[in-house]
Amino acid sequence: MLIFIKLLLAHLVGDFILQPTRWVLHKQSNKITSKFLYLHVLLHFVLYMLLLWNLSLWKIAVTVAVLHYVIDLLKLYTNDMFKNKSIPFFIDQALHILVIYCCAFYTDLYSHTLALFENLDWYLITAIVFVTYPASIIMGKILEGMSNQIETDHKSLPNAGKYIGIIERLFVLIFIVIGRWEVIGLLIAAKSVFRFNDLKERNNRKLTEYILIGTLVSFGMAILAGLLYIS
Repeated sequence: MLIFIKLLLAHLVGDFILQPTRWVLHKQSNKITSKFLYLHVLLHFVLYMLLLWNLSLWKIAVTVAVLHYVIDLLKLYTNDMFKNKSIPFFIDQALHILVIYCCAFYTDLYSHTLALFENLDWYLITAIVFVTYPASIIMGKILEGMSNQIETDHKSLPNAGKYIGIIERLFVLIFIVIGRWEVIGLLIAAKSVFRFNDLKERNNRKLTEYILIGTLVSFGMAILAGLLYIS
């Protein structure tokens, strides 16, 4: 496990801290001929060796570095195929982490992966999944009749409310799991403070009631999921 953590740390430092924006732009423009692509891979290899601090593990460092090069190259040539540029970014990072995982546990990859899945807390995973998109859809159905009476604010970010709800429910679930109920009150208070000025300026009673009901329903579903998990 320590080898995996060290390789992951090296990856995070090499990809996010020691990679200037001009390197990224140069790689995107020049692709396989970019000198910074090779400098980037070399930097990763050096970081792997430094953090592993064991010459006998050089094969792992070389393998991860070479595969890092291949993955980055594939991203450079397929990046234009995606309208949403965040998709190739997350695919790229997932592949890097998968390579690090496979190389770190190559001696017992199957048994380690099997044990990893067997030890997963499926009850917690189910609760986490529920408070994300399923809860958002359920809320939409519950509040559907009310939302038709609320004027749409075109200044709002697309789907901002949905993502805020997902994040707040995840926080509530986490606080319940770790037994910090008092923090949920602080979370509600913080949300109320942020919403206060907006609602005060609009002086819209329907909107205030709609947001209050939505907040209570959102927190209620997260609390229910948390209670079912810890019971």
